[in-house]
Amino acid sequence: METPLAHRVIPALEAVVSRILPGATLLSAAPFGVDDAEVVDPATTKGLGYGVPLRLRVREASGAELTLVFHTAQPDQFGHDRRADRAAELLLSFDRFEQIPGHVRALDVGAIAKNGRELISLRDAGEFYLVTSFAEGHLYADELRRIARRGVATADEIAHAEALARHLVTIHSQKLDDPRVYQRAIRDLVGSGEGIFGLLDAYAPDVPGAPPERLMALERSLTAWRWRLKPRTARLCRTHGDYHPFNVVISDAGEVALLDASRGCAGDPADDVTCMAINFVFFAVEHPGTWATAFRDLWHRFWRVYLEASADLELCEVCAPFLAWRGLVVANPVWYPQVDGAARDRVLSLVERALAAERFDPAFADEVFA
Repeated sequence: METPLAHRVIPALEAVVSRILPGATLLSAAPFGVDDAEVVDPATTKGLGYGVPLRLRVREASGAELTLVFHTAQPDQFGHDRRADRAAELLLSFDRFEQIPGHVRALDVGAIAKNGRELISLRDAGEFYLVTSFAEGHLYADELRRIARRGVATADEIAHAEALARHLVTIHSQKLDDPRVYQRAIRDLVGSGEGIFGLLDAYAPDVPGAPPERLMALERSLTAWRWRLKPRTARLCRTHGDYHPFNVVISDAGEVALLDASRGCAGDPADDVTCMAINFVFFAVEHPGTWATAFRDLWHRFWRVYLEASADLELCEVCAPFLAWRGLVVANPVWYPQVDGAARDRVLSLVERALAAERFDPAFADEVFA
């Protein structure tokens, strides 16, 4: 018996079959069970599937009959909550099945159109692309470079740092209610390839200022921090996810435009705040003397404006692991190969000071420049 889903997409399924097997005819489409085992064992029967597959009975042009399986993926709490996660799962299956001896073949992969009645094949696709609009202005990173060369910040540049803090308050004002999304964000912070564990793996054993024993100590501390953050699910809000100076454009009128929002755009506000703030420290350690004359003021203004405008009284209780993540980025030789051991040591010293404290204080940065 065909399901309503199968009925809606029968023409699309017929098109897929004819694309995979020219001249073939779709005879029927019916669902498999979540656990389709011949011998039912209540103790081992699956209660959760990543999608409900359809059994497609097909007659080839030669008259021979065979069965194909149409797979989809559905959201769950095991790293498939985002559409991109589910796309990645199916694309990886298509890329890898044929490399496993004895595995069923992957014949096609694609997407279901928004109307639910068309299937878009990606079988012949390579890498993906994205087209966006263009933001006029200068990268905020270039502004920080000018400040570092000059050694002082102009009134406009001070205003820009304050505007970036207020812009974050606006983004973070959209509160969200989904504990699993918050816990996913914290898990990704520590354990993902783009997160802390992935960054630590990118450090060679002989990086000046970051010996393996120092990084191992950071990893142990950060794993413990994950358990401290997990219950803070009420902090979930809209975030940018990668709010650093290379993703911010300032127009000639001083307006802010953002690039490359990422990581689900939902998490803890501390992610965005520390992502930007660590760069005031980073540019200062790379240009000795500029902390006292320029970046110290920008650092403290940015924190003060955000904390006052957001009234986020918990931020300094939770921000240390996020600061660690961003510190491990700017100190990482893969991303910034010209950073010397002394500069890296100062960044990691700030990270260690923050992780060891019950509550973060922006004045910790002044200690590493003392």
